[in-house]
Amino acid sequence: MNNGIKLSEKNKKRAVWKFSFIGANNLNYGTLMGTGYAWAVADPLREIYKNDEDYQKAMRMEHEYFNITPYMGPLVIGADLAMQEKEGLESLNAVRSIKTSLMGPLSGIGDSLLWVLYPTIMGSIAGYMALDGNPLGAIIWMLLNLTLILLRLKLFEIGYNSGVRLITDLSDKLSAITEGASVMGLTVVGSLIATVVRVKSPIEFKFGEVVLNLQTGIFDKILPALLPVTLTGIVYYLMEKRKWGFLRVILTIVVFSLIGSYFKVLGA
Repeated sequence: MNNGIKLSEKNKKRAVWKFSFIGANNLNYGTLMGTGYAWAVADPLREIYKNDEDYQKAMRMEHEYFNITPYMGPLVIGADLAMQEKEGLESLNAVRSIKTSLMGPLSGIGDSLLWVLYPTIMGSIAGYMALDGNPLGAIIWMLLNLTLILLRLKLFEIGYNSGVRLITDLSDKLSAITEGASVMGLTVVGSLIATVVRVKSPIEFKFGEVVLNLQTGIFDKILPALLPVTLTGIVYYLMEKRKWGFLRVILTIVVFSLIGSYFKVLGA
């Protein structure tokens, strides 16, 4: 028990910023984010543990394996520091368990909502506005990303003020939230195929005075986005089944597009 110890606001905020901007990107094959996480909480833990041996024990535990969506990391850091501020070394096993048990569920929510859903929907809206020459699209995108940065401080406060109680109360709902977000994200991505992926063919067939355009006369009659869907399926096959990297896929599409445009097989 650490009676009378109260972490300074400066060190608590510093832990959030250190993890968010550097610690979450400090990866290795042994502990993944473990090193960055330990570095982020080093200063507030030093406030808690004045004795070197106690401090080393806590830091060894913090240096263990850790991996999470960076946006969600501050929530775990908040609960971690709150527990150690209250219970000291007696909380280390509980903190280890909390870190281990929350990595998966919180990453599921973070990946679905913030890695996939947010950039897909909001990035598309901002991109369309930019394509129309509206600078408000870029401004909105920057403001939203700034909001996400400030969100990390709020998540830390939630974890710190509520400790483990709030997180454990929501644990049974995390899987449902993750699944729902995944379905929504896939739906949005699917709809973008027809609106964002643009593949057309200018090929025309002439029978006397009758002209039949391959795109408008055949493809659009069968499925308006037939070529975009076909291209998306090919890209998925190459990346998922053939294990092509995204750079190889992009270069292949560029080369194929240039050849198709030169021979007037593809184009507007």
